[in-house]
Amino acid sequence: MSRTGKVPIDVPKEVKVNIQASKVHMEGPKGKLDLDIPAGVDVALKDDKLTVTRLSDAKQDLANHGTVRAHLANMIVGVTRGHKKDLEIQGIGFQAQLQGKKIVFNLGFSHPVEFDVPDSIKATVANQTSITLEGPDNMIVGQTAAKIRDLKRVEPYKGKGIRYVGEYVRRKQGKSVTK
Repeated sequence: MSRTGKVPIDVPKEVKVNIQASKVHMEGPKGKLDLDIPAGVDVALKDDKLTVTRLSDAKQDLANHGTVRAHLANMIVGVTRGHKKDLEIQGIGFQAQLQGKKIVFNLGFSHPVEFDVPDSIKATVANQTSITLEGPDNMIVGQTAAKIRDLKRVEPYKGKGIRYVGEYVRRKQGKSVTK
């Protein structure tokens, strides 16, 4: 039995949950989110607690049981507090600027790189080398951060590029001269 799936989820007072046949809709102070429920899983709301049960012990239903519960817990966190990813840019001359819903990067290429931020994400550039992404949907926030990081991955010799705050980059020694 799924240990994650059988734990009930507390629903705060400010979150409105609407459960239909195969869809859960949540609304809170930070936004609205929807989740499609797979066929072998059932979601119920009772006494401000969401419970996820599976209808059979089929292999796919076992896998979906804990996954659906984890998605619902992430949705509650997203509509109440929101999800956040912090990125930092390292390298001489590497910088970012926010222009409307676009982030314009100077990353050592022959041209500036423009990145369109999705509508549900709030991007802030505190100084020219730190970017903060915030939004209610954990998957969209993480995917947007990963796409920004892929614009210029950190290289192992000098450590230049875009990285998550606190990410460890293993450094290589480089060439050595022998006599």
